[in-house]
Amino acid sequence: MSENVSFSETEGVIIASLPSEIDHHIAKGVREMIDGKLFLKKPELLVLDFSGVKFMDSSGIGLIIGRKEVAESLGCCIRISGLSDRNRHLLRLSGIEKLGGVSIDK
Repeated sequence: MSENVSFSETEGVIIASLPSEIDHHIAKGVREMIDGKLFLKKPELLVLDFSGVKFMDSSGIGLIIGRKEVAESLGCCIRISGLSDRNRHLLRLSGIEKLGGVSIDK
């Protein structure tokens, strides 16, 4: 299991491509990597790319909520992209779509 997050950037946007698994063992390292990039770059938009995520438990929801709080403190919004049907269902059940500052690609 790897907690590597790859980043790409364009003007005012950071895209964080998440690892294949997000569980409580991996989430801490992922959080630290993303937060470091947010504080360094202070983007207008953070895109969390879940297209490579094969497994996610509730730690993935916590990861999103925590990054939302950090992003908001920096004036940044979050967009979630690349969700599998299973992960999209998990996020819908959590009510994450109702949070301000977080949007989910269809």
